[in-house]
Amino acid sequence: MTNIRFGTDGWRAVMCEEFTFPNVRVVIQAIADYLHEAGLAGRGVVVAYDARFLSERFAQEAASVLAGNGINAWLTSRDTPTPVAAHAVVHGKHAGAVMFTASHNPPEYNGVKWIPEYGGPAMPDVTNGIERHIARVQATGEIRRAGGAGGADEADGVMSFSPMDDYVDHVSRLVDLDAIRRARLRIVHDALCASGRGYLDRILEGQDVLVLNDRRDPLFGGSPPDPSEKRLQGLASKMREVGANLGLATDGDADRFGIIDEDGTFLSPNQIISLLTAHLARNRGMKGVAVRTVATSHMVDAVARACGLEVRETPVGFKYISAEMRRAKVVIGGEESGGLSIGGHVPEKDGILACLLVAEMRAVTGRPLKETLRALMDEVGPFYSRRVDLHVAGLAKDRVIGILCDTPPCAVAGVPVVDVSTLDGVKTRLVDGSWFLVRASGTEPVVRIYAEAPGEERLSAILGSVRRMVETGGAGRA
Repeated sequence: MTNIRFGTDGWRAVMCEEFTFPNVRVVIQAIADYLHEAGLAGRGVVVAYDARFLSERFAQEAASVLAGNGINAWLTSRDTPTPVAAHAVVHGKHAGAVMFTASHNPPEYNGVKWIPEYGGPAMPDVTNGIERHIARVQATGEIRRAGGAGGADEADGVMSFSPMDDYVDHVSRLVDLDAIRRARLRIVHDALCASGRGYLDRILEGQDVLVLNDRRDPLFGGSPPDPSEKRLQGLASKMREVGANLGLATDGDADRFGIIDEDGTFLSPNQIISLLTAHLARNRGMKGVAVRTVATSHMVDAVARACGLEVRETPVGFKYISAEMRRAKVVIGGEESGGLSIGGHVPEKDGILACLLVAEMRAVTGRPLKETLRALMDEVGPFYSRRVDLHVAGLAKDRVIGILCDTPPCAVAGVPVVDVSTLDGVKTRLVDGSWFLVRASGTEPVVRIYAEAPGEERLSAILGSVRRMVETGGAGRA
């Protein structure tokens, strides 16, 4: 029996091994039971899917199970980005959305996540409730479907719809499209053969926008649909070829972003979040809270202080940023893995919106992103960050984290430790403003080390010291 668990952002597994039609039916039956228990079943559910192999078939099966449980299913008419599905939930006042996606993971993976009625990632109390129902369904085998082997149709409570127009109208009001038009930017968008295709070029209609990989390909052109520096070298090359001002990319379900400056330089999510924090506060006049995860650059803090914003730190996972967005006046929320949203939008990460905001910033400033970043670092100080993943056996992961919690080092790479936080993993701050975070993956035999320092040399020294500590089971000290 498959152990189906919802991780940081839903349940993901390899297709044909664990991600199968029978297991998907179990998950959807559990969601249906959860909705009846919560009194939300009458509001109906959006069912959406990304561009992966068989995603539309999984979505059709999900709609049949929901309909078989008396829950109207609003099935998207084409593969759809996660933030678009989230907006459809809020716009239509639905109970939530079932979203089939494995985001930026390799093409052999698929996944399903539940987006609750507020249009953001599900919190642990919700996913724990769904997992409780999963266990019951696995034990009883009781699954109710509409339409029999032929699948459900509108008569059974399954309606096909397109959420694109409503989303485009909403996002167009969140971005200064006139400023982008006046700047006459030449933009290249790499859709990575995924679900973000057709959105940025439509919203920027009339602009000089060249789209790469503008087709659905379940193999994503032979690489994972991850807008990382390595994956976007083709985008950088095309930009240099056509003399573009800006390169934009979205991942498999378009909830993450990748940005290339006009000379082909990749800017990290940490840098983009910091830049946009300053842009929204200074050029837009937005006031309130900047939210970042524990693994995200402290440059966000420095920029926020310079702009008069409050900063809040959350555990890793956009769901925690989403929670802050629902209870505070948030200007921007971001995470180092490429997730971002702003006040006035759904509390879900949105790569399409992030790309549009970067285009707006580039238009308003009138200069390359690297120049804007350099000026910002001149003001608030330099910040260099990096992440290293180490493969460590399961028990060793727990031992390392436990030792770092119980007996943290007094100094690292010769720099004294200021304090240690256990909000998520073990985060250690040093006297010179450097910091590192050691966090065990919940789904893989991996320990992740995040670090930041005011210089590359200091950053490398810290990472080297912490890596030795982890590889020796926490016994080493430097």
